[in-house]
Amino acid sequence: MIKITIHTPYITLGQFLKYAGIIDSGALAKLFLAENRIIVNGEDENRRGKKLYNLDIVNVLGKVYQILSVEEQC
Repeated sequence: MIKITIHTPYITLGQFLKYAGIIDSGALAKLFLAENRIIVNGEDENRRGKKLYNLDIVNVLGKVYQILSVEEQC
């Protein structure tokens, strides 16, 4: 599992894709989501504005990511 640390209470799915290095720019998020299956906490998800919070699990391109919010842990 790949840990993704954020410094805010949440990150959107589109921001996550860029932050994790899955896409090169936020502009590609909509196209990427239309062409690839993404699972968030066991549910299919295709909304780039979907908020990801501390301990959320994201499955994309055969990899599993966990969101860790530093702000939530303080």
